[in-house]
Amino acid sequence: MLDLQRLRALHAVSVHGTVGAAATALGYTPSAVSQQIAKLERETRTVLLEREGRGVRLTAEAHQLVSTAQELLAIMERAETELERRRGVPAGRLTLGAFASAARGLLPGVLAALAARHPALDVRLSEIDPHLSVGMVAKGALDLAVAHDWDIAPLPVPPGVEGAVIGDDPCTLLVPREHPFAGRSTVRREDLGGERWLCQPPGRICHDWLVRTLRTAGHEPDIVHQADENPTLVALVAAGLGIALIPRLGRGPLPGAVVEVTLDPTPVRRIYALWRTGASGRPAIAETVRTLQENWADVSAQPSPPAPASRLP
Repeated sequence: MLDLQRLRALHAVSVHGTVGAAATALGYTPSAVSQQIAKLERETRTVLLEREGRGVRLTAEAHQLVSTAQELLAIMERAETELERRRGVPAGRLTLGAFASAARGLLPGVLAALAARHPALDVRLSEIDPHLSVGMVAKGALDLAVAHDWDIAPLPVPPGVEGAVIGDDPCTLLVPREHPFAGRSTVRREDLGGERWLCQPPGRICHDWLVRTLRTAGHEPDIVHQADENPTLVALVAAGLGIALIPRLGRGPLPGAVVEVTLDPTPVRRIYALWRTGASGRPAIAETVRTLQENWADVSAQPSPPAPASRLP
């Protein structure tokens, strides 16, 4: 008889890539995860993990077991969802992943409100980029993700995942106070050629959006400095090192050396909450999504969209 907890450990290694990352996600020690998989190997008389450099690689037999584990975990999730739905009270642990500016600008108020209203609900937040968090929801590594996309870069949503719109986050042009754009109320995209840009690194959604947008407007972007965090980009603008397009969510107050200018047309990223279809009936999901939308109205000065489950297009 295969042990579900040992299958869960193997599934976590498959999803997260390393024993250490799997242990962090499960709340175990790396040693405990290794022991679970070692026991599973003995029980199945099969090699499941092979050393590869400093990490491990799953064998073909391990991938087969992972597929089975995912099916079993989905069945367990449906059973747990039905029990919670019957009780009608948000409860249990809910793992939530959110991109950096949402984790900073939106989630503190959401988590505080949920803790006050629903003491039986244990929400655990991790800061994760959208291009990773959506897949983690699909694979069962997260219960809920707060992700975003851009007008020219729609968010790909895998089968078995659905979601609701939280709100629209406008993006504005930030320039040094002495920059020629600082005296203008709006700037057109066609005017952006020849500028020195500050942006997130390649592979991040914001970077890819900037490059694609400027090329569409006929400009090859000159990205002179790259940083992961928006506050760092704001500091670089304040130092007069370039200009940046930064969303408002989680940005914080601007220093006096930085001027905000409207770009015409204004870029907007749409914020979503995403969860597995099998967990749709879980009160914890519905209440967390409702609270996200409720708090969005507070942090964005915009009305929240209809709640709680407007589906992705």
